Parts: sequence; C-alpha cells; structure tokens
Amino acid sequence: MSRKQYRAIFFDLDHTLWDFDTNSAEALRELHHTYGLHQRGVAVDAFLKTFKRINTQLWQLYDTGQIPQETIREQRFHRVLLEHNIDEYEMSLQFSQDYVSQSPQKKNLIPHAHSVLQYLHPKYPLHIITNGFSEIQAIKMTSSGIVHFFSSVVTSEKAGHKKPSKEIFEFALRENGLNASEVVMIGDNLVTDIGGAHAALLDTVYFNPDRIAHQQKVTYEITSLAELKSIL
Repeated sequence: MSRKQYRAIFFDLDHTLWDFDTNSAEALRELHHTYGLHQRGVAVDAFLKTFKRINTQLWQLYDTGQIPQETIREQRFHRVLLEHNIDEYEMSLQFSQDYVSQSPQKKNLIPHAHSVLQYLHPKYPLHIITNGFSEIQAIKMTSSGIVHFFSSVVTSEKAGHKKPSKEIFEFALRENGLNASEVVMIGDNLVTDIGGAHAALLDTVYFNPDRIAHQQKVTYEITSLAELKSIL
C-alpha cells in the first residue's frame, strides 16, 4: 500500500483499541457472582450472551437516534434480567451502576493496540472520536494505559452530535485546526465510524478482524491493527 501523508489520525475507542467484549465479560462475570445469580438459576455464559445481544441492540438504537443514552443505563440490565426471569427493577439499576463503575477499569486492549499507538504517537497527533459516555471513556483510557497517546478526546456529549453524524467529525476538525483531507479515521463500525467519516470527507481505515463482507466504500481495510504500520 502506498502511504499518504496525513497531519492527524482519528481513532474510535471501543472495539477498535479498548477490548470492550473481553473487559465487559470480566466485569459481568464478577457481578454475576456478587449478585448470586447462579443461585437464582442464571448460568453465567447464558447471561453474557443475553447481555451482548441486548447491549448491541440498545447501542444501535442510540447510534441511530432512536433512544437517548439514559435509556441504555436505565433499561439495559432490567431487560437482561427479565430474560432470565428476574423482575427487580431497583436491583437492575444497582447492577447497572456497578457495571458502569467496574467495566471501564478493565485493562484489556485489542491485540497490537499498544504497540501501534507507540509507533504512531511520535509521528502524528492522535485523537479519539467516540459516542461513549465522557467520564467512562476517560477511565477506560487511563486504566488501559493509553490516555497519554492522545491529544484530544471528542465525545458525542462534547460535540453535541454523535457518530455517524458528520458534525461530530467536523467538530473534531475545527477543534484541532485540521482539514478533512489531512485526517484518516480508524474504526470497526461501518455505519458510525466509516460511514460518518466518509460523509465528513475523511479517508477511512475499516478495522474488520472478523472479515465481515460489506459494500461500504473504504480507503483502507485491515484485519489486524498491526497492518496500520504499512499504511501510516
């Protein structure tokens, strides 16, 4: 691949650098034990599968503007527990609080994330563009030891727009004195990361470790973060 000269790099955080699935599963296993769900007939693996499905559904609704963020925090675990015949809304709210507190403190990164950031950091200003909750994303980056690599973190709360809206990318460009032609966006989500960046006229790197077939227009596609060293 030929190398284009960029002035800065935008990264997504969850599923691109911070290993959401592994970290989330660790926290959920701990909470499954703390709340005695096994004694209530809830197998941990089934609980993890239910969470992953419902969490994905809710975030897709949020990303497409159909629900506010609060709905995720207030409804996510109630829906999960209901599927396992536990209808205790107050308990589900406490469970949610504990999850939101514990999960971001987990340290697992996507393979090669740390070494790639070490490689890129001396060469480019790096920026995070995320739809996640501001305070939680900050904890994730600090816990996993990557916060010092980034010049800025643009959240949907800060920008007043969320991916895939092109406005969040334009906000990040303005904040950092950049033009769209000077930046590449790296992310794992074809709609929010790649589609949104494309609408804002940014080049894109689609991180596709599962080799999902698609028709989306991308500038580059990689299955491992290590491949970024051949592009940038």
